[in-house]
Amino acid sequence: MKLLTPKTQAFDSWIRSDFVQLNDELETLYFEQEDKSNVAGIGDDIKQQLEREGRDLIKELLAEGNTDQGFDSAFDLLGNVGLYMAACRRHEITEPSRETQSPLVEASALAMHIGASIGVTPRFATAHLTTHNSAQNGIYKRFTSLKDEKLFLDFNTRGILAYKRAADALLKIQPLGISHPISHDLLVTCQKALQEVIDSNAILFERLDATRFFYCVRPYYKPYRVGSQVFRGANAGDFAGINVIDMQLGLCMANDPNYSQLLVDKFLYMMPEDQTLLRDCMRRESIMNDFLIAKDCSDQDWYQANLKQFLIACELHGETANQHHEQLVNKYITQPSTDLSQAHLKTVTASGPPLAALLSGLEKLKDKRMANERSDILTRFEDLNSLKASLK
Repeated sequence: MKLLTPKTQAFDSWIRSDFVQLNDELETLYFEQEDKSNVAGIGDDIKQQLEREGRDLIKELLAEGNTDQGFDSAFDLLGNVGLYMAACRRHEITEPSRETQSPLVEASALAMHIGASIGVTPRFATAHLTTHNSAQNGIYKRFTSLKDEKLFLDFNTRGILAYKRAADALLKIQPLGISHPISHDLLVTCQKALQEVIDSNAILFERLDATRFFYCVRPYYKPYRVGSQVFRGANAGDFAGINVIDMQLGLCMANDPNYSQLLVDKFLYMMPEDQTLLRDCMRRESIMNDFLIAKDCSDQDWYQANLKQFLIACELHGETANQHHEQLVNKYITQPSTDLSQAHLKTVTASGPPLAALLSGLEKLKDKRMANERSDILTRFEDLNSLKASLK
């Protein structure tokens, strides 16, 4: 259990109560408008109250200084500061394009202090709302009490944990080798976890209201400024597991410039242990390459049995990527964006780049994970077909 100082506890209690209520009130006002993206001139008294109450609590924490309560407490506090700063960005109390320094001076100072001391980005990250989000009386931290935000976070957390189980199974194969009978079992374990991702996402995409998500949940994930620097929004892929699967299966490679740029960009948005895991994985050989080297053993029972399970795992990982792109991105970002004015369209993505550039990048990543044939980027289309041809 984390040990919290009284001032840290007071801020945490505010984040779990009044902060949520104030955001709820503002979301109600925004959603009642014909232009649901407009926040200018709406609920200004509520915005001022949110900014003032958060600042007063953070000033006390900044004066208290480093209480050395350990990583867990520091990371948790960084998340609370980040939630406050993200809400201020959502309500345009702060807006990076019109500033060179964040007006949230005390929050920026505290976030940079904590982020630098524990080796993570000085803003809230995916882990703060998913895998490292402690519940009290069954309720974990959120921006609002909207059911669609809870649904989104519940299923995101389930998906992340399933991806982690798949990655863990694949990592256990290397010391055993691809011919080991237990490697067969581990590949099956990986498949089951990836199927859980697919099943969980299917439920999420069925239940999550696209309009509510686009206008009332997504805006809290926008980039915001900490001090003088703008940090991109939190991304559901900001954990090592999904990239471990990419690289261990061999569908993506760390020496591919396009893919390695993605890894570099996300390191500080992950937990330190995930950073260590990802660096280690980048140095490892892939299971696909091991099978390609072992093709002269294609008449062996172990090769046929284990390769079959490997190919199924690759297919399932590709299916999760296709599902994400064709359903989540299309339904919850691309389609709703068609109704936005040009002014609002500029700030639609959490990652920062324009929507067209974001969608192009996501499509390339999807095609890598599916090993689709493309002439403009590196995929494992030919290598995977070569392995498939070696099956009897």
